[in-house]
Amino acid sequence: MNNGVLVISLDFELLWGIFDKVSYEEKIDYFTETRKVIPKILHLFQQFNIHCTWATVGMLFNENWDEWSENIPEVVPNYQNMNFSAYNYGKKIRSKVTEPLCFAPDLIKMIAQAPGQEIGTHTYSHYYCLEPGQDLPAFKADLQTSIKLAKKFDIELESLVFPRNQINLDYLEICSLDGINNVRSNPTVWYWENTQTDSLAQKIFRTGDAYLGKKDKTYQPSEVSLLDKQLTSQKASRLLRPFSDKRVLNYLKMKRILGEITHAAEKNEIYHLWWHPHNFGVNPVNNLKDLEIILGHFDNCRRTKGMQSLNMAEVGSKALKKIG
Repeated sequence: MNNGVLVISLDFELLWGIFDKVSYEEKIDYFTETRKVIPKILHLFQQFNIHCTWATVGMLFNENWDEWSENIPEVVPNYQNMNFSAYNYGKKIRSKVTEPLCFAPDLIKMIAQAPGQEIGTHTYSHYYCLEPGQDLPAFKADLQTSIKLAKKFDIELESLVFPRNQINLDYLEICSLDGINNVRSNPTVWYWENTQTDSLAQKIFRTGDAYLGKKDKTYQPSEVSLLDKQLTSQKASRLLRPFSDKRVLNYLKMKRILGEITHAAEKNEIYHLWWHPHNFGVNPVNNLKDLEIILGHFDNCRRTKGMQSLNMAEVGSKALKKIG
């Protein structure tokens, strides 16, 4: 990696990403729009030749609630707060109405067939790796269920994003043994530490950093490091926040991202942008316009400065060759 690199990873979750925070009845239109916007994101990626990792909650591979029931692992997380259990939640809401909010094998196939797109894993059950009560055997069963279902789609999982950015270092060996080669890690700043116990100060600084601050979120390729054996750590740089109708905030957000892409291109560094597809579920037209501006700016940096677009598996492969 002798040129700047844009990495994009998406946390593809649908309802499984926010079931513990919302009432699904209020989000039916939201996730209906999300399903419609995913092909449009893919179209933009194809238009600008963008490679991307889609970190996919494994439950989305199921066709329906019957298949979901068949694929419940023998060991499931025993959270102290069982509101975090996707299994408890699923049993409460199963109906034909909720299936489009919880399952998306058609979209997974569409993504997998698109050029440059990697299907990664966001664990099977949106597993919270730092919450009290869960343990290593349950995590192992969860990960292996995702791997099993992905193989039915002829997909080999190589990259993992921990839900809610709860990175548990004790689980990395299991990841490595099961063929996971890449993990997205958090920015190395204090307000991205201990995300499961966010303080008010952390939330304030994370929000402020989206609009103002130093150009310190890009990083050298040499900072793609080994966590365990053949497992690379790839730091996230920036969360692409949804479109805001507050013009000043949206302007500052976009200016910050475009400036960081330019900085990465000029310094031959990595810039790792991430978001959730469901973030585009409100104001999809404006969110897609913002994305098109970002990708167009990257394309200019590619033509003028040789910047590359790589997914996490591609970054990991290049890094491992260099380290090896």
